[in-house]
Amino acid sequence: MQTIAVTTDVGERAPSRAHTRPRRSRFYVGISVAMIAIVVVGFWASYFGPMMRGNVARPWVIQLHGAVYVGWMALLLAQVGLVAVGRTRTHRRLGQFGIWYGWLVLVMGVVVSFAAPLLHLAAGEWDMDRAAAFLIIPLGDMVLFGGFFGAAVAYRSKPDVHKRLIVLATVALLFAAIGRMSFIQSTPLLLLIWISPVLVALAHEALTRRRLDPIYSLGLVILMAGAGRVAVAQSDTWMRTGRALLRSLM
Repeated sequence: MQTIAVTTDVGERAPSRAHTRPRRSRFYVGISVAMIAIVVVGFWASYFGPMMRGNVARPWVIQLHGAVYVGWMALLLAQVGLVAVGRTRTHRRLGQFGIWYGWLVLVMGVVVSFAAPLLHLAAGEWDMDRAAAFLIIPLGDMVLFGGFFGAAVAYRSKPDVHKRLIVLATVALLFAAIGRMSFIQSTPLLLLIWISPVLVALAHEALTRRRLDPIYSLGLVILMAGAGRVAVAQSDTWMRTGRALLRSLM
C-alpha cells in the first residue's frame, strides 16, 4: 500500500471486522473533509477569499506553495474516497504519485519558511526580530510533517499504521491555518481546534476497538511538544539562530 494510502485494514477476514471496514472508510472521509474545512476557514481571509475576488498578486513562490498545499488536501480526500468506494487498486497506483507529492510538500514548505520572512523584510513590512521569530513556526511544521510522513512511507505496507501516520502528518500542516484564525483570541481554543482531528480519531478508535490507539496517542504527544516552539520563538537563543539563518540568505 502506497502513500497517500489512508486505507482500511487489509487482511482482516473475520466477519465481525469485515463489517467495520466500510464504516472506518467513511470515518476517514469525514475526518479528511473536516481537515479541509479547517484549512479553508484558516486561509480564507488571507488566501481563498482574495483569490475568489481575483486578487492573485503574490510572489510566484507563495502561489506555488499554496497550490501544492491545496493539492495535498485534495489528494488526501481523493485517496480516502477511492478506498470508501472500493477502488483500492486505483488507490494504490495513485499512492505511488503520492509519495513524490508528499516530499514536494516538504520541500516547498521549507523553501517558503525562509522565503516568506525574507520577502516581508525586503518589502520593509517586518523587522529582523519579527522575521526571526516567525521562522521557527513554519520550520517546526515541516519537522513534524516530515517525521510523520517519512514514517508513513516506511510503513506503507502496513495500512493500519500508515493511515494513522498520514492523518498525523496532515494535522501538522494545519498549524499554519490555525495560526491565521485571528478571529479566535483564545490560544487554548486554537490548539484544541488544531488537534481536534486526532482527538476525534482517538475517540473513534476507543469506541470501535475498545482501546486507546498507541499511534494517535504518541502522535498527539509529539504534536503538542512541537507546539511548544511558539513559546521559544522570542527566546534569545532562537532569535540569534533565526537572525543568523536569515542573514545567511540575504
